[in-house]
Amino acid sequence: MTAHALMLQGTGSGVGKSLLAAGLCRLFAQEGWRVAPFKSQNMALNSFVTREGGEMGRAQVVQAQAAGLEPQVDMNPILIKPEADARSQIVVLGRPAFTVAAREYYQHTPELLKVAAAALERLRGRYDLVVIEGAGSPAEINLRQREIVNMRIARLAQAPVLLVGDIDKGGVFASLVGTLALLEPEERGLVKGFIINKFRGDLSILQPGLAMLEERTGLPVLGVVPYDRTLMLPEEDSVYLEAGRGDGAGLIDIAVIRFPRISNSTDFEPLQREPGVHLRYVSSLRELGDPKLIILPGTKSTMADLDFLRQSGLAQAIAAQAQGGARVLGICGGYQMLGERIEDPLRVESEAASAPGLGLLPVATRFEREKRTVQVQGLVAAEAGMLAGCRGLPVAGYEIHMGQTEGPSAAAAFRITQTPQGPADYDDGTLSADGRILGTYIHGLFDSAPFRQAFLAALGRQLPAGDDAPRDTHSLEEGFDRLAALLRQHLDMERLKAVCGLPQGGPARG
Repeated sequence: MTAHALMLQGTGSGVGKSLLAAGLCRLFAQEGWRVAPFKSQNMALNSFVTREGGEMGRAQVVQAQAAGLEPQVDMNPILIKPEADARSQIVVLGRPAFTVAAREYYQHTPELLKVAAAALERLRGRYDLVVIEGAGSPAEINLRQREIVNMRIARLAQAPVLLVGDIDKGGVFASLVGTLALLEPEERGLVKGFIINKFRGDLSILQPGLAMLEERTGLPVLGVVPYDRTLMLPEEDSVYLEAGRGDGAGLIDIAVIRFPRISNSTDFEPLQREPGVHLRYVSSLRELGDPKLIILPGTKSTMADLDFLRQSGLAQAIAAQAQGGARVLGICGGYQMLGERIEDPLRVESEAASAPGLGLLPVATRFEREKRTVQVQGLVAAEAGMLAGCRGLPVAGYEIHMGQTEGPSAAAAFRITQTPQGPADYDDGTLSADGRILGTYIHGLFDSAPFRQAFLAALGRQLPAGDDAPRDTHSLEEGFDRLAALLRQHLDMERLKAVCGLPQGGPARG
């Protein structure tokens, strides 16, 4: 049996397609449908590692979680990870395939379309409904013959398309009508309705515009979804990073360095939701201030972003603040930068054979051609400074890196005990002797509430008045349920199910 399909396309990037798709995945799953997400091609630096060790975009991971599924690379068969010098690494079915310049990428799209089509077909063979997400806008007329993520996928799947517009940006009616006008007749025939997203205000004031939109296009508006900033579900990529998020009155000021090629910024979303924490992203010396904790996050180009630190003056400032008592945490590429040197004899990342690190940890990194992608579980091995009170706590996450970092085993921060392949027994990360500098390869470290709260306590977090104890504020399940309820209330579900070809009574199981 081939699954039903529904595709969300947008008038542009950032209109909310990813979260709407996640909400629909949860909504249909709640009704008993076996539903899976799909996005043929995703350009993102926020990635995830599946149980099988495959790399995929975080947006489809979130959508899979909303559907109650284990993420799998068929849900995002092509991942584009921008690097330095206007080049991108292309990850195909979870594995790095090649690196190309932007202009050269489109030479590969005929073959990549076949990969995407096969992945979609496999999903449609296993589920009742596949919720497909497009990318950017389908009206990029210069890319029409080469794109493999919008209308070419809709035509391939013969999927009904809902066009999403973001009213919070302004000009939503012109965006919807203009997008429709630039589509080919066959493509317009696939568009079955509109969703207006991120609405604030009085719906009665909007009604004349909705009526005119329907009259002009002959297509229905299937819903107006309110803007709800309290959902706090993971964002798709670093384009959404804000200057500061969290409790502005918090006692712990955390500054995350916003590298030009920052990756896996989702590592810090659990911290943003904690009371007593003010987390902000900084990209200049002027913005750094005097934080309690400085975080060097992951990056797609360690060497290039290390040079950015030096050119901006941030490298010297971070070293000075570390000497003055500030804590510094490096994750993945940030961990590599904290060491004494980085070696790249195979020119994996750049033309430089080596570069000095910041010298804050007694480690050295050597880049290798093979990328390590694996889920991990383990325990905190150290007991000092930032990890005081954390020893023995379980941690879990995933590794995505090209380099191997070596240092004294006595300084190991974590002990990895399990991967999906079976028991493991090796060190991860390094904690300085005074406990103020910490590096690790574990992405998703702060998803664990017990570790996160012990870590913040070691930093001196004091909860606001009225909070008797730390609490887990990172409840994805609650967020998904609230998002599904929001969509159920504000979308015309009967018409939407009719568009998908789904029976109103729910799935029939034999």
